[in-house]
Amino acid sequence: MTNDPRELAALIQASEAAGLGSRMGQEWLEVSLERVVARLPVDGNTQPFGLLHGGASAVLAEATGSVLANLHAGEGRYAVGIELSCSHHRSAREGYVTATAVPISVGRTLVTSGISIVDDDNRPICTARLTCYVKDA
Repeated sequence: MTNDPRELAALIQASEAAGLGSRMGQEWLEVSLERVVARLPVDGNTQPFGLLHGGASAVLAEATGSVLANLHAGEGRYAVGIELSCSHHRSAREGYVTATAVPISVGRTLVTSGISIVDDDNRPICTARLTCYVKDA
């Protein structure tokens, strides 16, 4: 596997072609051990009042945090989410929201990521924390 962040992002984008993120329009921008970045269009991911659905933010947070945890899991292991916490700060009506996941704690069996989601003007939309359990394949 490559260590180039753009190549990793392209590989993940291609492998997720039939997944939830793909149906929501999620795009992978950067993938590395230090951070994972993806974005999601607001259009098509809104609740009945035209605002970005909080669940869409949660999907984006879990996706970026899970990829980060799986990168840290290592060869022959994989990570699965066991706890997701989201605080919603403001709504978005248009454009994109971008999530950046960074490691908070990386252990042998648990990886916790901090995820910041911002709008196109870099205003905070959501702050999330994801803890993943690392298992042998």
